[in-house]
Order: sequence, then structure tokens, then C-alpha cells
Amino acid sequence: MPELSPRRRLLVLAICCMSLLIVSLDTTALNVALPSMQRELHATTSGLQWTIDAYTLVLASLLMLAGSTGDRVGRKKVFMAGLVVFSAGSLLCSLAPSLEALIAFRMVQAVGGSMLNPVAMSIITNTFTDPRERARAIGVWGAVVGISMAAGPVIGGLLVESVGWRSIFWVNLPVGLAALLLTLRFVPDSRAPRSRRPDPVGQLLVIALFGSLTYAIIEAPDSAFGSVLPFALLAAAALAGLLWYEPRREEPLIDLRFFRSVPFSGATVIAVSAFAALGGFLFLSTLYLQNVRGLSALHAGLWMLPMAVPMFLCAPVSGRLVGSRGPRLPLVIAGIAMTASAVLFAAFDAETSDVTLLAGYVVFGIGFGFVNAPITNTAVSGMPRAQAGVAAAVASTSRQLGQTLGVAVVGALLASGVGSSSYERAFVPASVPGWWVLVVCGAAVLVLGAVSSGRWARGTAERTAERLESVEVREAAGVSA
Repeated sequence: MPELSPRRRLLVLAICCMSLLIVSLDTTALNVALPSMQRELHATTSGLQWTIDAYTLVLASLLMLAGSTGDRVGRKKVFMAGLVVFSAGSLLCSLAPSLEALIAFRMVQAVGGSMLNPVAMSIITNTFTDPRERARAIGVWGAVVGISMAAGPVIGGLLVESVGWRSIFWVNLPVGLAALLLTLRFVPDSRAPRSRRPDPVGQLLVIALFGSLTYAIIEAPDSAFGSVLPFALLAAAALAGLLWYEPRREEPLIDLRFFRSVPFSGATVIAVSAFAALGGFLFLSTLYLQNVRGLSALHAGLWMLPMAVPMFLCAPVSGRLVGSRGPRLPLVIAGIAMTASAVLFAAFDAETSDVTLLAGYVVFGIGFGFVNAPITNTAVSGMPRAQAGVAAAVASTSRQLGQTLGVAVVGALLASGVGSSSYERAFVPASVPGWWVLVVCGAAVLVLGAVSSGRWARGTAERTAERLESVEVREAAGVSA
């Protein structure tokens, strides 16, 4: 890809951020709409979980395929296809006549979404080649998540109150069209120097693993043990199959050699933990504010601003810290803040007081604001640029898998705790096990952030990159590795 002027590079970054904005806005705005959708579509708690998880599950399953496809056939082509499919899926969601149709159309949306974020991150990685510039660009990318967190609940609340929950999906249409036209005009195409072949067996194993695991968790509270056991066994078999099959394939969907890098492995687990905490946090908070406190969708969205604004403010600070001092300090700050926030709810019933509820939201927002930039930077920077799409896709997959599992686990614990009791009276005690799960997630971010960012860990990343690059050189020369 030819060297671009600074102004053109910033324009490319802005276009890529537009795709992240519509994907993130869709998720955060939709959380505020869950109670309205529950009433109109007569959805159970598990039905609401599937409304969120059908999207994140398909997204997680296809992100690695999209990343490698972008590296192979051209990132611009895949990115534009993703914008078209995501916008079409959004239109279908706005017309959904039932919960089942909405879940199906959310899956269509996710197919398009899978072609956006990892490919956009790969475009950014190949556009900003200087490590400091790249860290700042990724900080801006992370700030867009903060913008969507700040704007999503309020925009969602306004739309739900004034027009209805279906209008949330309309927002994606003009933004998607603008991003498509700008991409066609200004984003240069790029691809990996050597094409990677598809891995259909690996892709099917990933879908089987994520799908069966999520189904078993979500449906467990409402189903007999024997009915979910086959799905749990299928998930275990799919995982075993991946671990056996992928190392034996010349060009695997998931290159397990990446995980020899401690920072990369740490970033993957941190992403799962942090986004599981986010998914569970938003799910519990939305249902509590509207179904227990009786707030409107707009007032619930305004209550989430104390969480969203720190996310927005801290994300670029985190990006600058990663560029100047490395990922350890932002990850430690993130782990401490997220753990402290979850403890407020798990041990002290923070929901029951306005002061502690506000404090819990602010502290969680600070923690999550610091976590995104070091995850992305660590996952991508230690890998050869030719594998940027795949590496970014693994990081993005970890985020979506984490959010899927967070909603699934927390929602299952909540459903088990509430049972047939009065929802308003049972909600707070029933949510306590879910909050303790979020405490564990925050602690994982703290511990792994400290362990995976030291000198020894960086050494493993350097050795892994050297091995990958030497293998690529030998393969390109036609020598068997």
C-alpha cells in the first residue's frame, strides 16, 4: 500500500471509526431498549439474552474468517461488503414481526459486522506504520467505543420514548451509506503479500464451539440437565477438535503459534474478561433501572452517562499511555477499577443507594475506558504486518466472545435466582452471583495485565514474531517449514 499523506491517513482512520461507531451504537442503544422489546414481543429473560447474544455469537464465530479473507482478497472489498450487509440487516431488524425474526435478522447484521471491525483495524495497522502513531490511532479507535457508550444509551432512550425501539436500527442506515461512499472514494486497498487459503473445517469447529457453549449456558436455567448436556459435550468436542486439527494444517484459521507470545495470549484472555464484565454490567443495569426502579428508557440512558463519559475520556488517555509507557499501567488501572466497581454491587448492594450506584458506574467507566487500547495494541503490534488481519480478528473475536459469555452467564444466574418470585423484590439478591462473576473478570484483567506486560513477556512476543516471519519467508521461497 503506498505511503499516504498525514491528512489522508486521518481520513482513513475517521472512515474506519464510522464502522465501529454504528456497530457499537447498535449494541449500547439496544440494551436500553430491552425492556420495551420484552413487553412488545413478550420475551423471557432468555429471549432478551438471545437478542444480544445472537449478534455477538455470530460476530465472534466469523471475525477470524473475515480477517483472513480481508488479508487474502483485499481489505477494502471486504470492508465495503460488510457495510452493505450490516445496513441491510439493520433494515430487516427494524421490520421484524416477532422475537424469532428479530433474532434471525440480528444474525444477518452480525455477518456484516464481522467484516467491519477486524478489517478496519487491519486497515489502520497498515496505514499507521509508526508504532507511536499507531498507538495514538488505536487510542482514537478506543475513544469511539466511549462515544458510543456515552451517546448510545441517550440516543436509544430518546428513540424508544419518541418513536419506538425499532427506530434504533434506522440510525445505522445513513451512517452506513456515508461510510460506504467515503470508503469507495478515499480508502486504498491492501492485502497480505501472500494469500491464506480458507479453513472450512476450522470455521465449522469454531461455530460449533461458540454456539453450543452459549446455548448450554443460556438455556440451562429453563431446561432439564439432560437437554443441555449434549450441547456442553459438543462444545468440549469442538474445542478438542480445534486443538488437534489446527496445528496440523498448513494455513489454519486460528494460528496457535500466536499464543506462544505471552502478551498476545494475555491480551486475548483480558479481552474475554473485560468484555464479559461489560456485557454483564449493561445487561444487569438496564433491567434493574427500568424493570425494578421503573425508569423510562430515556432516564435509564441518562443514568448510564456517569459510566459512559469516563469511558470516553479515559480511552485516548490510555492510548497515549500505551504509546509512551507501554500497556502495563493502563491494564493495572483498568483491573483495579473494574474489580472495585463490581465489588460495590456484589458485596454492598450498590443499586439500593443513588450515591453508591453513581460511584459504581463512574468507577466501572474509568476501568473499561483504560482497557481497550492496550488489548488492541498488544494483540497487533507483536505480530508480522502480513498477519495483522488475523491477529486483529483474534482480539476482536475475544471481545465478542467475552460479551456473549458475560450476557449468557449473568443472565442465566439472574434467571435462576429470580425463578417464580416477584421480579422487583427478587432482582437485587438474584443479581449478586452475577456481580461476583464480574469481580472475577476484573481481577483477571488486573493479574494478567501485570503478568503479561513485563520484560519476560515481551521477550516471548519477540521470539514468536521472529519465528512467524522466518516461516513466512521459507514458505514464500517454496521451502517446507
